Amino acid sequence: MTRRRLTTRIVRLIFVIIAPVALAAALGSLLARPAEATSASSVCEPDGVQPGGAIYRICMPPLGSWNGDLVIYAHGYVPYNEPLAIPENQLRLPNGTSLPELVNSLGFAFAATSYRTNGLAVKDGVEDLVELVDIFIYTATHGVPNHIYLTGVSEGGLITTLAIEQRPDVFDGGLAACGPIGDFRKQIDYFGDFRVLFDYFFPRLLPGDPISIPQSLIDNWPTYYATTLRPAILDPANAGKVDQLLRASNAPYVPGVTSTIETSIYDALLYNVFATNDGIAKLGGQPFDNQARVYSGSNNDARLNRKVQRFSADQAALDEIDAHYQTTGLLTVPLVTLHTTLDQQVPYWHEPLYRVKVILNDSLALHWHGEIDRYGHCYFEADEVLGAFLQLVSMVLNRFRQFLPMIAAGP
Repeated sequence: MTRRRLTTRIVRLIFVIIAPVALAAALGSLLARPAEATSASSVCEPDGVQPGGAIYRICMPPLGSWNGDLVIYAHGYVPYNEPLAIPENQLRLPNGTSLPELVNSLGFAFAATSYRTNGLAVKDGVEDLVELVDIFIYTATHGVPNHIYLTGVSEGGLITTLAIEQRPDVFDGGLAACGPIGDFRKQIDYFGDFRVLFDYFFPRLLPGDPISIPQSLIDNWPTYYATTLRPAILDPANAGKVDQLLRASNAPYVPGVTSTIETSIYDALLYNVFATNDGIAKLGGQPFDNQARVYSGSNNDARLNRKVQRFSADQAALDEIDAHYQTTGLLTVPLVTLHTTLDQQVPYWHEPLYRVKVILNDSLALHWHGEIDRYGHCYFEADEVLGAFLQLVSMVLNRFRQFLPMIAAGP
């Protein structure tokens, strides 16, 4: 496929010259009036099934308006026990903007996949994205795109980063938003630490333990949270415990804004409940380890560290993470990352950790990061997403322009 794409690019060299100006003008108009981005029509083909079992969708701009480029979208986490489907709720920005329509309105083709599995889908997700490119080119017969841009959020942000690092022969660049790209072990420990600390401050309130979740709790989570957990969390008598829990766990929240406090607690417990058993099964062992962790932030840290539950990770699970879930920071095509500073699900500290990897691999020129000072997971405005995407397109086209003489000369 690489040789076919090079041949196509030689024929379309003129696109590289005019595209940046045209795209910048289109984005400038949309940034001024983001709501209008959904006014253009998308032509979505019937959903299909990939060879690996994932469901895919392709949406094209109106006839005659395709610019020849493809944007692929890697969605975020979907609980393991939900039906396999493209998550429709993840195809819209917080302000309601439709991602397929937004992408198509800029002249790009849009494609998305459900992945072949829900829950922890990182390992298979990269392969599913590569399959989707082949389907677009060969099965859907759209031909070889000028450029293939990969975008992803949350778990999809990690999948995007891994795919950009591992398959630069397929993808020309990526936009990874709010993903656990710095250290996947630390992401697992973030949720595990929160659960052991919650159990310390609110003993016996949650059934099971941090590494073994009863099926009954999973099945009845919304009701159990509403009737048992929420009243305890919001009880003024427990405000001191909640404050210590947040300090000791380093969970982001906005001081004085109760809704952010509850959201941070709810989300951390939600992922412990729904992701733990599924993660253990897919990783081939238990990955959470806090044997050497020193917790601080409570009114009595000595007692906390003496009494809190301790767990040891299985080496098999850690080896699996290192082999398939850890980024390297070694880039050969551009990667743009975007993250809110008070992300309660995937903490912002992933970004500086990834930046260090990039620097150590001498890939700094291929990485651009956008920091958004806001609370919330993947809570971006349309103009912020569009700005980051424009940055990616600019980096890809500028890099491609550097190689034009070599491509045109051939072997």
